[in-house]
Amino acid sequence: MIETVAEIVSAHRSGKVSPRDTVARSFARIREYDDPAVFISLRDEAEAIAEAEALSSKEGAAQLPLFGVPVAVKDNIDVAGLPTTAACPAFSYMPAQDAVSVRRLRAAGAIVIGKTNLDQFATGLVGVRSPYGIPRNPIRADLIPGGSSSGSAVAVAAGLVPLSLGTDTAGSGRVPAMLNNIVGLKPSLGLISTSGVLPACRTLDCVSIFSLNVDDAVIALQAMAAFDETDPYSRRRPFGAVGGLPQGLRLGVPRAGQLKFYGDTKAAEGYDAALKRFIALGAKPVEFDIEPFYELALLLYNGPWVAERYLVIRDLLKKDPDAVHPVTRDITLKGEPMTAADAFAAFYKLQAMRRVSENVFAQFDAMLLPTAPSAYTVDEVLENPVELNSRNGTYTNFVNFLDLSALALPVSMRSDGIPFGITLVGKGGDDALLASIGRVFHAGSNLAAGALKVPVPSPAAPSPFVKEGEVALAVVGAHLSGMTLNSELRELGGRLLEVTDTAPDYRLYALNGTVPPKPGLLRVGEGKGASIAVETWALSTEAFGAFVEGIPSPLSIGTVRLAGGATVKGFLVEALAVEGSHDISHFGGWRAYMEAQAKTA
Repeated sequence: MIETVAEIVSAHRSGKVSPRDTVARSFARIREYDDPAVFISLRDEAEAIAEAEALSSKEGAAQLPLFGVPVAVKDNIDVAGLPTTAACPAFSYMPAQDAVSVRRLRAAGAIVIGKTNLDQFATGLVGVRSPYGIPRNPIRADLIPGGSSSGSAVAVAAGLVPLSLGTDTAGSGRVPAMLNNIVGLKPSLGLISTSGVLPACRTLDCVSIFSLNVDDAVIALQAMAAFDETDPYSRRRPFGAVGGLPQGLRLGVPRAGQLKFYGDTKAAEGYDAALKRFIALGAKPVEFDIEPFYELALLLYNGPWVAERYLVIRDLLKKDPDAVHPVTRDITLKGEPMTAADAFAAFYKLQAMRRVSENVFAQFDAMLLPTAPSAYTVDEVLENPVELNSRNGTYTNFVNFLDLSALALPVSMRSDGIPFGITLVGKGGDDALLASIGRVFHAGSNLAAGALKVPVPSPAAPSPFVKEGEVALAVVGAHLSGMTLNSELRELGGRLLEVTDTAPDYRLYALNGTVPPKPGLLRVGEGKGASIAVETWALSTEAFGAFVEGIPSPLSIGTVRLAGGATVKGFLVEALAVEGSHDISHFGGWRAYMEAQAKTA
């Protein structure tokens, strides 16, 4: 079955399936799932299909990273042509244009299907605070779907779309991921523009991503991650290369007895099992004191940041308070009496905590935490709406305060049919590191993806993302990062896309008489060679043309097949030129060979 983003794009490129058929399938699945609480509004199906057909006929569209992929968008993110309600009909407005994040997804080839339900005004981690109903959890129907990005998570887990956007202020992109057995990526603050996103807490908000696996989330993140002049909170944060599990990985784990599961022994067992799996993969646990992070988490709804929520809807609260969900209204009104003195007292506490966080993260590479301490039914949350919501934020509320990155991953399906998940938490800017760790861990979970009857695929290097007017180029030798000719790429404005390997179709040779020393990559046949380490770089078409003109014989630019199946332009060598040259394929790459040479010199 073709379910993931990578599988869908591959099928579209090969002609096995058309974008039109994929979009039509999404609408058919939405009808079959038959839950009106998942989407607040849907696009006209004929209009979406026409967009997919137009995309298919566009020159070069097949190379887009999200070519024809259906996407759902949380209804606090603007989509042109569809109302933004934030799950409050009285607040609804029709946006003039797409949010920047949505515009970038469309530019990458995505087709927006509709707007998804949420806890009203993105206030909540439960998914039950909406006048549009409670989305049915496809894993176990009596469970809450999680919030506030409830509809977005359910849409992916149920297979209605392979990718969706949520938002995350206190865990809204992570808690629903756990409860729906999918991946939830909360990027570093400012990495994805929030222009066109209705704020919850503007200083903390992120656009988040839901997908069936980590690689798909990375493809979407690469499509959206860029500095945005129109967003005062946007930041220039380069997204690094995603690879395998780092050697010597250190994972921060709370000290014995500090984890809170509120009596849920099955959740505690799930965490222990996840830690054991990481240790088996070679990770080293490093204990730390989590108590200060718990204290900081309490500030989100008991401190002046509630005033940010109040600012967004204060006019509505004064004009028509009954239009706001009663729980949301009670929470938000706490922000009205907040004073400047309250705010500064909290800012001082937060700044002190940032120093604590810096010192803690100096000890390890990422935290390993439960995504949520337990899972609750809809009936339980409706009976105890505030306390159980607060419990859901135990391990998520502090993350955005401290400008940390986070990646929520499924771990196991409990004996009671409830999914359990963990979250990797890293420093701001460590998004690629978390993805590198998470993709390996998730693929080894032996879980089905979401509520679908398909396994999580083995990790493959994400397809390189190139913007319109760019070419992806694989380099194998002296143009690698830090090597003698890499400056040529940088001077032409090149940017590193990923560190990956070729398919096992190649041999690598140390060419005779080249200055500086250069390798030659020769294709020998499908599966008949070795996988060779390469880097892919993006160059503008003009820069690519200038670069190619300077390539000396016997090297040339051809098509290189990568380990994940994608093809890019790259360095190759003529077969005659390798006669008498030394075959160095067993080193796995030019960098390893040069390091070995230096040791013997």
